[in-house]
Amino acid sequence: MHRQGQRLTRILTCAAAVPVILIASGCSSDSGDSGSDGAKKDSGSKASASASGKDKPAAVEKAAFDKLPEPCDVLSKKTLDDLVPKAKDKSGKAGTSDDTSARGTCSWDSLENNGVDGSQFRWLRVSLLRFDSDASLGSGAERAQNSFAKQVADAQATEGAKSVKTEPVPGLGDQTTVVHYDLKKDKESFKQQTVVTRVENAVVTIDYNGAGLAGDKAPSSKELSKDAEKAAKEAAEAVVSANKAGGGASGGSGSGSKDSDGDKSGSKDSNDSKGSDASKDSKSSSKPKS
Repeated sequence: MHRQGQRLTRILTCAAAVPVILIASGCSSDSGDSGSDGAKKDSGSKASASASGKDKPAAVEKAAFDKLPEPCDVLSKKTLDDLVPKAKDKSGKAGTSDDTSARGTCSWDSLENNGVDGSQFRWLRVSLLRFDSDASLGSGAERAQNSFAKQVADAQATEGAKSVKTEPVPGLGDQTTVVHYDLKKDKESFKQQTVVTRVENAVVTIDYNGAGLAGDKAPSSKELSKDAEKAAKEAAEAVVSANKAGGGASGGSGSGSKDSDGDKSGSKDSNDSKGSDASKDSKSSSKPKS
């Protein structure tokens, strides 16, 4: 009986130990499997995300225009005769540019001597900017909108400007604004008109000012503004024509004109990062030349 009791005790002890071993084994097995599965799932999700291209920058709309006309050629002979009738050089003075497909300027000045009645001075400049689409900077049209706003703000903030007035110009391009102000230089008073026009990914800026010198009466701001808007429309249409003839995308709205000088194709915005020749000119353009 004693032996049978010892044997029964051993059997019960072994039977009780089996579930403990199975449970321990099961936990160990589950822990290992879940860790392995988790790693596989995590690795798989990363591979899936990479394969789906979620890490790639979103595509941007292609810019409408890929070139600009020569700035000195955008205005007709008649327009130049009207705005700068006594220009020293009707062909204009071209500004320097490191990329003529993206930016450019041209200027003219005129002094009409009326003898004892004094003289009439006029100064005109055309600035062209064009912006390419960039995945990190936005579409060409969006970048042109930013440039448009900046150019208007710069004109409004011209040092020494008096009686500043800003008005929208409907029916010209996608956006057009004219900024009028008076500016005194070398004891002479100048009437300045800055017309900024955007169409798609291009911006055209016309700076036009006049003064009556040596006793001659000051020109009409209203007439100067009308002439400047005419020049803006003509220059914008020249941008459209240049792209149609050259096989670039043509398109546009408003008057159908697209403007001007912008930054290098496919590059970071050179205008935003370091400033373009046209932008630099734009600030000096607000200051009349005599």
